[in-house]
Amino acid sequence: MTATANAAQLEKYNKLLSILSSYGSAAVAFSSGVDSTFLLYAARAALSDKVIAMTASSGVFPKRELEEALSYCKRLGVKHVVLNINEMEIEGFAQNPKDRCYLCKKDLFQHFLETAKSENMAVVVEGSNLDDEGDYRPGLKAIAELGIKSPLREAGMTKKDIRSLSQYFGLPTWDKSSFACLASRFPYGENISDRKLDMVDKAEQLMMELGFKQFRVRIHGNDIFLARIELLPDDIVKIMAEDLRKKVHDELRKIGFTYVSLDLYGYRTGNMNVFQEENE
Repeated sequence: MTATANAAQLEKYNKLLSILSSYGSAAVAFSSGVDSTFLLYAARAALSDKVIAMTASSGVFPKRELEEALSYCKRLGVKHVVLNINEMEIEGFAQNPKDRCYLCKKDLFQHFLETAKSENMAVVVEGSNLDDEGDYRPGLKAIAELGIKSPLREAGMTKKDIRSLSQYFGLPTWDKSSFACLASRFPYGENISDRKLDMVDKAEQLMMELGFKQFRVRIHGNDIFLARIELLPDDIVKIMAEDLRKKVHDELRKIGFTYVSLDLYGYRTGNMNVFQEENE
């Protein structure tokens, strides 16, 4: 990918700036991911000091992501509000139903709306893009019900557009791996707990430290825990080197997994949704 955005992408960016400017002020739901980082950058460009960032500190949000969020807001010069959220207090969340994301997003964005109101921000905006409409995403329903704005989708932006424009503007996240909350590592119907979330967080931190970039560590089981590692095809070959394979196994065992497995299909987004559909 080159650092040059094409004319169509720049036109979409100008449309995005126009949309953001029309709000007058905005509170950005900011996770430090590719989409929300780009959205916050654009909001700062369109609204100057009439923008704030809001980030949830919670068990489903890895510590490294919060640290990146804090650092980026400081560098961009944007006021940053961090909300302490405990998803385990949301009725039904721990039982992990298929609409778990709806329950979680509804609760989270209600907190964001309250914060935006207290900060005198006109709207709350979030970073979903056109590509997010192709998968099962009940969280988008909650966002629509609460009247949250989705300017990237309104401007017609895809993930490719966002990555290209992020590189064009020199954003550090232009080639950052896709991220989803840690609760997405659980099969629907298997209980979520603080302990299991912490196990997934530590396992994925280990994989990052070992040089893997795009992956997931899924967790299965309520008493005996199995880690199912999804990797890109080239990384499947890489992890089979004896020393690395043994290190991953031994470290995940220390974290608390009884068994450590490798998914031969490899990494794919929405894998737990595919698993659910195939078993209905």
